[in-house]
Amino acid sequence: MTEFLRRGAPGMKSVKDMPIVQDGPPPGGFPAVRYARRLPNSGPAGFTLFGVGAAVMAYGFYQVGQGNIKRRDEKREKLDSRRALVPFLQAEEDRRWVAANEEFQKKQKEIMKNHPEYKAEESVYKTRWVAPAQKVGFWGEA
Repeated sequence: MTEFLRRGAPGMKSVKDMPIVQDGPPPGGFPAVRYARRLPNSGPAGFTLFGVGAAVMAYGFYQVGQGNIKRRDEKREKLDSRRALVPFLQAEEDRRWVAANEEFQKKQKEIMKNHPEYKAEESVYKTRWVAPAQKVGFWGEA
């Protein structure tokens, strides 16, 4: 309750003589107050986000697969071109080796000309052991 003070009102000699004024609801009552928690709808639903994420990942995996196929084809093309060149490169290396070996034999004969028992064409190692060949091809990666 609240007191309403009217100063100088006639007939008022004490506080007890003051009229009592009580606040009350307006006619028809107060409007309803919504006190429930209301969150605004901000963004798409969870299922939509999951679907979009799955679609993006599927597209990414598809692109990775396509890139793998392209890289594999380029690698195969590179290896095929190298395989096509190997006989020519090997023939060139063989010619170089023959020329170098002949030059070496000639120098060896010149150095050892005073030793008639020495044969430049023969190996100095009297054994049948041969070093293993180098690995060539897919497993050897040479």
